[in-house]
Amino acid sequence: MLTHVFTRTLLAATLSVGASSAWSHGDVTPQPVDTGALPDLGKELRSENPFREGNEHGSLNEEAIKVGRSGYAGNCAVCHGIEAMSGGLTPDLRELEEWDDEYFIGRVTNGTGRGMPSFKDNLDQTAIWAIRTYVESLPKPE
Repeated sequence: MLTHVFTRTLLAATLSVGASSAWSHGDVTPQPVDTGALPDLGKELRSENPFREGNEHGSLNEEAIKVGRSGYAGNCAVCHGIEAMSGGLTPDLRELEEWDDEYFIGRVTNGTGRGMPSFKDNLDQTAIWAIRTYVESLPKPE
């Protein structure tokens, strides 16, 4: 009898924690990103990733990936998964090829209104583009 009560209590607690985790999606506290040696890109939003090879600051691609890895871990991984491998509640960022740069910067700075917060007051453009560079460097799912 005691085992049955314990099992029911444990099950109820597990379901409660699982439900609260699902409802808390997107409830993150933005973490600062040390952009290190990357240049300050200013306030005016760019419509193209300057750290992509072949672009204005493409020679800093490897440094941007390092900075982006750290920024992603502190700001994105909680919802979008480690190395952008989503667990299913949010998009797998490695597969979002229809997201061009302009759409990406808009989503990150303004949020979605459906769980993803706006990062415009917490991450500067340099950090955001470094995160984009990191995600682009990850292997695509097979």
